[in-house]
Amino acid sequence: MFKSLSSVFHTLVLLFLGLFAGDAISLEMETSSEVVAGTQFEVSVTIDKGDSESFARFSAELPRGLRAVAGNAENADFRFEGQQVKFVWMRLPNVPKLKFSYKVEVDPRLRGSFNLGGELAYIANNARQTAIIAPRTVVITPSPDVDADKQLDLADYQTSIPAQRDVTLATLKVRCIRETPTYISDGGDYIIRILVNRGEAQKFAKIEEILPKGYTAEPVDTKEAIFSCEDGVVKFLWMTLPTDELFTVSYRLIPEKNVQKGEPKIQGSFSFVQNEATRTITITQRDVRLQNMTKAQLENLIRESQLVVARAPQDDGIEGTTLEPQGPSEGGVEFEVKHQDIGPMRTGGTRRPSVSSSRATSMDNFLLAPEAGVYYRVQVAAGHRPIDINRYFRRLSLHADVRTERHEGWYKYSVGSFKEYKQARDYRVEVWNTTPIRDAFVAAYNNGKRITVQEALMITSQRWYR
Repeated sequence: MFKSLSSVFHTLVLLFLGLFAGDAISLEMETSSEVVAGTQFEVSVTIDKGDSESFARFSAELPRGLRAVAGNAENADFRFEGQQVKFVWMRLPNVPKLKFSYKVEVDPRLRGSFNLGGELAYIANNARQTAIIAPRTVVITPSPDVDADKQLDLADYQTSIPAQRDVTLATLKVRCIRETPTYISDGGDYIIRILVNRGEAQKFAKIEEILPKGYTAEPVDTKEAIFSCEDGVVKFLWMTLPTDELFTVSYRLIPEKNVQKGEPKIQGSFSFVQNEATRTITITQRDVRLQNMTKAQLENLIRESQLVVARAPQDDGIEGTTLEPQGPSEGGVEFEVKHQDIGPMRTGGTRRPSVSSSRATSMDNFLLAPEAGVYYRVQVAAGHRPIDINRYFRRLSLHADVRTERHEGWYKYSVGSFKEYKQARDYRVEVWNTTPIRDAFVAAYNNGKRITVQEALMITSQRWYR
């Protein structure tokens, strides 16, 4: 009898375990064990999911200095935020094995090693389950194009003050090119094709084209955008942009009755959200045929294209007012950088002979870039002549990313980027306590321009702290 009960119990246990085993998910990762700083490498993950079709979220953490620049997965929303790679499926595809990938770009200054893993959270038997990838070590070898004294150890870089994010549009590598309208019928119809190089743009993007008077439009290839044509304005709207770095959208331009014949003149812009600010560029027109070009030719076309920034007064969001091109940027949507010319000055403002090319290049690498909104930095030094930034501040035991700017005839050196005044104040105290620098103080900025701390506190309604 006991033997019979034992056999029944054993069968039930196996059945119980089998129910969970049927929903078990496993992960495998393929990637390079060694990468060169300044290059990209690919990470490929395979999910052995069986018949599971639940909600799922994959995440992997990257160290500072590395960033995911592209992701490719079926039915997934890809993003890279706060050094986290994320893929989200509202429902996993109906295949037993699912493969997805993402590309990682490595800062050219880095050297060292790190562990790369990841985990998948999913639902099974009405409970949250987790599948984990065993971490693998990836070694970053130094870039041959970066001098040894300018290289950064990856581990040390994680504990330094975060470098200020360069938010100028040129660094975001976003471009948009319209080919010359293609005439397709005696009725006067045209096909309009637009090439997008999305660069770092990922979410909440919009193409807006102002049509000539007397024309309307119909969608041809939208690349999953929401298309509309109202009051002579064509719009393609994405909540999430396609994962392809390069893609083309198109629409049919249709004349109404009695429209004068001739090549239509179109004005357009491409806008997207970056760091909670709307960035906008003008769509430039080129006499090319995009359909006849290879990928290499398209990439070369993008590289040769000139960036023109569009100004959007009173545009407070991606669904704002009609955007009108205003020519090359002189402020507006893209913040003007006035400190590009690094040339030594005598006291009183007269210019000395130019510094050597090696020194100028060194200073160029440390120029302060503007950020959106109000923020605070800690100024740690100032002088009338440029200095060797790495060597000077290393002697002072300041382990931070120091940037310089020309302001009122001085080279001013500062660290950090803080949205809260109290954070900047606390870091100023830390500088006082851990380095010989006793005259460090908090400096305030608004859209890249220096303002007083009092102005910054009034704009943001923050409290002042001693």
